[in-house]
Amino acid sequence: MNAHIVKLEETPDGGDMQALVKGLTAYNAAQANGETPNYLVATVKDDGGKLVGGLLGATYLGWLQIQVVWLDDSVRGLGYGSELMAIAEREALRRGVQNAFVETLSFQALPFYEKLGYTVFSRLADFPPGGARYALTKKLEG
Repeated sequence: MNAHIVKLEETPDGGDMQALVKGLTAYNAAQANGETPNYLVATVKDDGGKLVGGLLGATYLGWLQIQVVWLDDSVRGLGYGSELMAIAEREALRRGVQNAFVETLSFQALPFYEKLGYTVFSRLADFPPGGARYALTKKLEG
């Protein structure tokens, strides 16, 4: 019998972290007829080419998952967030995807996503303490 050691890694190795993600991705692909996430990135850059915002998402298993939306303080409130979301949603539709979901924390962007037509389907209280974590969905139409 082989002995295995299970322990908490105080300073995780980047290679181990990548191997964990790779292993889960391979397992999921085997269960999903070989489908893996198809990533999309949309960016906002200033005149000098400096990144001041963007969106990271993926289409997978018939859904668009919005994973990261970030805008520098200097460009918030100027419509770039809505533009990034519209780009991602159009690309998802182009890829044949008709549903989207996103998660956000109470101190982040709940009203922003609701304004764009996303509907809360889950609320996890006290994540972070005193706040909440929300999951939202939207039926994409084009």
